[in-house]
Amino acid sequence: MGTGNSVRLFHLPFSFMLPQRVAHERGYFEEAGLAVELIERERESVDVKYIPSESSLTGDHGVDLYPICKWESIKRTWEMDDGRIVAKGTFADLPYTVFVRPDSGIEDPADLAGVPVAVNRRTGQEYTAMRALEEHMAPEDVTLEGFGMPTDRLRALRDGEVAAAILLDPQSTLAEHMGFREVLTFENHMGIVGGEDVDGEVLDAFMAAYDRAAMEINANPERYRAEYLDMLEKDSRVAPDLFEDVDMDAVRADLSVPRYEVPERADRAELDAHLEWMKERKLVEESADIDRIVAN
Repeated sequence: MGTGNSVRLFHLPFSFMLPQRVAHERGYFEEAGLAVELIERERESVDVKYIPSESSLTGDHGVDLYPICKWESIKRTWEMDDGRIVAKGTFADLPYTVFVRPDSGIEDPADLAGVPVAVNRRTGQEYTAMRALEEHMAPEDVTLEGFGMPTDRLRALRDGEVAAAILLDPQSTLAEHMGFREVLTFENHMGIVGGEDVDGEVLDAFMAAYDRAAMEINANPERYRAEYLDMLEKDSRVAPDLFEDVDMDAVRADLSVPRYEVPERADRAELDAHLEWMKERKLVEESADIDRIVAN
């Protein structure tokens, strides 16, 4: 972290992180006492995932705070020593949805046993999907296949490369307009990881500004509609073939800005239970220690 309360904040340009962008653009972070530099990768430069798998955000890229899937936050902080978990939450009323083709024989979640489901590996949907699918089948019957970004998963489903795919709005609404059918929904769970210089004062200021932005969006959702749809517009530029036969005006009309929630301080006991679940499935080393994963 730089001098004073300067913060390099990594931004995921997904629908559930809209309050973070609004807090930055409206000056809420600054009014809370933080000089925030928003770090964001261009959509055109991202082939698989926004958060780099092979380099540390806090170490190699000098990031102070970054949002990430709850389970990946556990794995990343332990295996890469990439900060400590400071907060968690669902962030928005935006569930993941599993889609199948309209002619599929898959009718309910149990039918997905042994069926490859497209996910983006080491992101929120992989671990969240595993837990959600395990409610309908034995853990060994959960079959996930990596297909990268939402546009990659949609294309794989369209072209018959995979029988099912997991998506989040606004891409879920796009999938519906492409004729795909929903078979399962489940909550998205996120975490926030902080570098070694992020103390309680900085975290409180971040949360206050984020809260202010979330409440502003919830009170005036239509004002932020264009920003909410921004990622879908970017997808149309990198994967135009997916949009050729879709009435985008109808897609936009069907989309509504969700209600946003404020992250909560990390719950050590809850995260320790998630860590044990990951150990049981050999997703993280048996030696992984919650004290090196969650901030004090």
